[in-house]
Amino acid sequence: MTAPHLDGEIRDGRHHMRVRVYYEDTDFSGIVYHANYLRFMERGRTNHLRLMGAEQQALFEETPQETGGFAFVVRSMTLDFLKPARMDDILDVVTWPIAVKGASIMLAQEVRRGHDVLVKAQVRVAFISGGRAQPIPKGIRALMKADID
Repeated sequence: MTAPHLDGEIRDGRHHMRVRVYYEDTDFSGIVYHANYLRFMERGRTNHLRLMGAEQQALFEETPQETGGFAFVVRSMTLDFLKPARMDDILDVVTWPIAVKGASIMLAQEVRRGHDVLVKAQVRVAFISGGRAQPIPKGIRALMKADID
Protein backbone atom coordinates (compact mmCIF):
# COMPACT_ATOMS: atom_id res chain seq x y z
CA MET A 1 0.00 0.00 0.00
CA THR A 2 1.43 3.37 -0.98
CA ALA A 3 1.05 6.49 1.13
CA PRO A 4 2.18 9.50 -0.94
CA HIS A 5 2.76 11.77 2.04
CA LEU A 6 5.16 9.11 3.44
CA ASP A 7 6.53 7.49 0.29
CA GLY A 8 7.44 10.62 -1.68
CA GLU A 9 6.78 11.12 -5.37
CA ILE A 10 8.31 10.49 -8.77
CA ARG A 11 9.07 13.65 -10.76
CA ASP A 12 10.99 13.75 -14.04
CA GLY A 13 12.04 10.10 -13.68
CA ARG A 14 13.44 10.60 -10.17
CA HIS A 15 12.02 9.61 -6.83
CA HIS A 16 11.89 12.42 -4.24
CA MET A 17 11.29 11.70 -0.57
CA ARG A 18 11.36 14.30 2.18
CA VAL A 19 12.99 13.54 5.53
CA ARG A 20 13.13 15.75 8.60
CA VAL A 21 16.31 15.56 10.67
CA TYR A 22 15.56 14.74 14.31
CA TYR A 23 17.78 14.89 17.37
CA GLU A 24 18.26 11.11 17.19
CA ASP A 25 19.82 11.53 13.70
CA THR A 26 22.58 13.84 14.91
CA ASP A 27 25.82 13.57 16.81
CA PHE A 28 26.75 15.61 19.88
CA SER A 29 27.19 18.76 17.78
CA GLY A 30 23.74 18.68 16.12
CA ILE A 31 25.09 17.52 12.73
CA VAL A 32 23.67 14.40 11.06
CA TYR A 33 25.79 11.38 11.94
CA HIS A 34 27.29 10.02 8.69
CA ALA A 35 25.75 6.52 8.97
CA ASN A 36 22.25 7.98 9.15
CA TYR A 37 22.48 9.10 5.54
CA LEU A 38 22.59 5.38 4.68
CA ARG A 39 19.26 4.91 6.48
CA PHE A 40 17.73 7.86 4.63
CA MET A 41 18.92 6.48 1.29
CA GLU A 42 17.67 2.96 2.06
CA ARG A 43 14.20 4.40 2.68
CA GLY A 44 14.48 6.30 -0.60
CA ARG A 45 15.34 3.13 -2.56
CA THR A 46 12.51 1.18 -0.91
CA ASN A 47 9.93 3.89 -1.55
CA HIS A 48 11.17 4.33 -5.11
CA LEU A 49 10.41 0.67 -5.79
CA ARG A 50 7.05 0.97 -4.04
CA LEU A 51 5.98 3.95 -6.15
CA MET A 52 7.16 2.22 -9.33
CA GLY A 53 4.63 -0.49 -8.50
CA ALA A 54 6.99 -2.99 -6.89
CA GLU A 55 6.00 -3.08 -3.23
CA GLN A 56 8.48 -5.28 -1.42
CA GLN A 57 5.85 -7.39 0.37
CA ALA A 58 4.16 -8.16 -2.95
CA LEU A 59 7.53 -9.03 -4.48
CA PHE A 60 8.28 -11.44 -1.65
CA GLU A 61 4.95 -13.18 -2.30
CA GLU A 62 5.14 -13.25 -6.12
CA THR A 63 8.81 -13.82 -6.89
CA PRO A 64 9.29 -17.25 -5.24
CA GLN A 65 7.17 -18.70 -8.05
CA GLU A 66 9.67 -17.34 -10.56
CA THR A 67 12.94 -17.64 -8.64
CA GLY A 68 12.42 -19.60 -5.40
CA GLY A 69 12.93 -16.73 -2.93
CA PHE A 70 15.08 -13.65 -3.27
CA ALA A 71 16.67 -10.63 -1.67
CA PHE A 72 18.05 -7.33 -2.90
CA VAL A 73 21.44 -6.65 -1.34
CA VAL A 74 23.73 -3.66 -1.60
CA ARG A 75 26.75 -4.94 -3.51
CA SER A 76 28.71 -1.70 -3.47
CA MET A 77 28.25 1.94 -2.58
CA THR A 78 30.32 5.05 -3.19
CA LEU A 79 29.53 8.12 -1.12
CA ASP A 80 30.68 11.72 -1.21
CA PHE A 81 29.86 13.79 1.87
CA LEU A 82 29.82 17.38 0.62
CA LYS A 83 28.01 19.44 3.29
CA PRO A 84 26.46 18.67 6.68
CA ALA A 85 22.77 18.49 7.50
CA ARG A 86 21.60 19.73 10.89
CA MET A 87 18.80 19.11 13.30
CA ASP A 88 15.38 20.25 11.99
CA ASP A 89 16.57 20.43 8.36
CA ILE A 90 14.11 19.16 5.77
CA LEU A 91 16.02 16.96 3.34
CA ASP A 92 15.08 15.66 -0.09
CA VAL A 93 16.37 12.14 -0.78
CA VAL A 94 16.49 11.75 -4.56
CA THR A 95 16.87 8.32 -6.19
CA TRP A 96 17.07 7.28 -9.84
CA PRO A 97 18.33 4.26 -11.79
CA ILE A 98 21.39 4.65 -13.97
CA ALA A 99 21.64 1.12 -15.39
CA VAL A 100 19.79 -2.16 -15.13
CA LYS A 101 22.00 -5.14 -15.94
CA GLY A 102 21.60 -8.90 -15.62
CA ALA A 103 21.66 -9.35 -11.83
CA SER A 104 22.15 -5.77 -10.65
CA ILE A 105 20.76 -2.27 -10.72
CA MET A 106 22.98 0.81 -10.47
CA LEU A 107 21.26 3.71 -8.75
CA ALA A 108 22.28 7.30 -8.15
CA GLN A 109 21.16 9.04 -4.99
CA GLU A 110 21.50 12.52 -3.58
CA VAL A 111 20.51 13.98 -0.26
CA ARG A 112 19.65 17.64 -0.75
CA ARG A 113 18.67 20.59 1.40
CA GLY A 114 16.93 22.99 -0.94
CA HIS A 115 19.26 23.40 -3.92
CA ASP A 116 22.36 22.25 -1.98
CA VAL A 117 23.55 18.70 -2.57
CA LEU A 118 24.80 17.40 0.78
CA VAL A 119 25.61 13.77 -0.07
CA LYS A 120 26.02 11.96 -3.40
CA ALA A 121 25.98 8.18 -3.76
CA GLN A 122 26.17 5.49 -6.40
CA VAL A 123 24.67 2.21 -5.23
CA ARG A 124 24.87 -1.18 -6.94
CA VAL A 125 22.07 -3.45 -5.75
CA ALA A 126 22.32 -7.16 -6.59
CA PHE A 127 19.43 -9.59 -6.93
CA ILE A 128 20.20 -12.72 -4.88
CA SER A 129 18.28 -15.99 -4.96
CA GLY A 130 19.39 -19.30 -3.53
CA GLY A 131 22.48 -17.61 -2.10
CA ARG A 132 23.74 -16.49 -5.52
CA ALA A 133 23.31 -13.57 -7.89
CA GLN A 134 20.50 -14.27 -10.34
CA PRO A 135 19.00 -12.37 -13.28
CA ILE A 136 16.51 -9.76 -12.17
CA PRO A 137 12.94 -10.91 -12.94
CA LYS A 138 11.37 -9.34 -16.03
CA GLY A 139 8.70 -7.44 -14.10
CA ILE A 140 11.20 -5.65 -11.88
CA ARG A 141 13.57 -5.02 -14.80
CA ALA A 142 10.75 -3.43 -16.81
CA LEU A 143 9.74 -1.18 -13.88
CA MET A 144 13.28 0.08 -13.39
CA LYS A 145 14.03 0.58 -17.09
CA ALA A 146 10.86 2.64 -17.41
CA ASP A 147 12.63 5.21 -15.24
CA ILE A 148 15.83 5.36 -17.35
CA ASP A 149 16.07 7.90 -20.19
